[in-house]
Amino acid sequence: MLGLMGRKLGMTQVFDAAGGNRAVTVIEIQPNVVVGKRTEEANGYSAVILGWGTIKPSRRKKPVSGQFPEGLEPTRRLREVRGFERDCQAGDKIGVDAFEGVRFVDVQAVSKGKGFQGVMKRHNFAGGRGSHGSLGHREMGSTGQAHVKTLPGRKMPGRMGGASTTVQNLPLVRIDKDKGVMLVAGAVPGRPGAEVFVTRARKKG
Repeated sequence: MLGLMGRKLGMTQVFDAAGGNRAVTVIEIQPNVVVGKRTEEANGYSAVILGWGTIKPSRRKKPVSGQFPEGLEPTRRLREVRGFERDCQAGDKIGVDAFEGVRFVDVQAVSKGKGFQGVMKRHNFAGGRGSHGSLGHREMGSTGQAHVKTLPGRKMPGRMGGASTTVQNLPLVRIDKDKGVMLVAGAVPGRPGAEVFVTRARKKG
């Protein structure tokens, strides 16, 4: 699997040769450094440990810093990618050019937190009657029988968003190696500046 960590910058639009525009999300892929490897002989599986981002020396914790080889600066994030497609060694840097030739990508990020929401916003319930005199315009209705407790998994009001979300099969429109960014068609989870993990699409490749 091919996957790199990056940062969502925001959305813009691009124009094709016919003059049509397309909404795209700009994702910055700073070079990911290879921190270590997992091998079949030593660990029972094959994987690559990638590091991304910078961190202040005062915030570097010793248990985390000890995972980095000698001479390699600790990074803000570490992520293990199993079955990495490229042959690499510790210390190598992998940039956005690794996605050249890829047509579709999957993007994982933490979605925007929306706080405590009702069932109409959280679960798209229709709500009650909107006529005059109705006292249940946005109520959820019954949650169960009188002699049975509310069962787990029932759709009810609660916290919405702020969870790991993956959007699949987004077309990769363009790659700018000089600026280290990629343009992905459509929306990507998270606020501008959020950390994202971009992989080759599992279903479309």
